[in-house]
Amino acid sequence: MKSLAELAAIRDKMRDKIVLREGGDGIRVVVGMATCGIAAGARPVLNAFVEGVDKEGLNDKVIVSQTGCIGICQYEPVVEVTVPGQEKVTYVKMTAEKVEKVLKEHIKGGKVVMEYTFANAQKA
Repeated sequence: MKSLAELAAIRDKMRDKIVLREGGDGIRVVVGMATCGIAAGARPVLNAFVEGVDKEGLNDKVIVSQTGCIGICQYEPVVEVTVPGQEKVTYVKMTAEKVEKVLKEHIKGGKVVMEYTFANAQKA
C-alpha cells in the first residue's frame, strides 16, 4: 500500500463481503470460536454461515458473529440462533454441511432443525 486512499479503497471493496458485525435487531447467529470450538471445526462453520447469508441475500436480516466459550465443549462446534421474539436455539456438533439446512429451514423458513439441537443431543 502506498497511501491512505488506497487503504480506504480496499476497505470499501471488502465491506460488502463481510457479514460479521455486532448489534442490530435481526436474526442473530453466534458461533462459538474459543480454542475448543476452533479445534472441533468452528471456523468452517462460521465461514459457511457468512457465505450462506450472503448467497441467500440475507445480509440485512441476519447478523453472523462469533463469541468465546459457550460452555458445552463436548458438543462443539456450537452455534446459537436467536430470532427476535423467540427462544434462543443452540445447535451442536455443527458442520459446514449442516449450515445449509439451518439457513433454509430455520433462518428462512422459521422451523427449528431439531435433530441438530442441544436438547436433542442430550436425549441421545
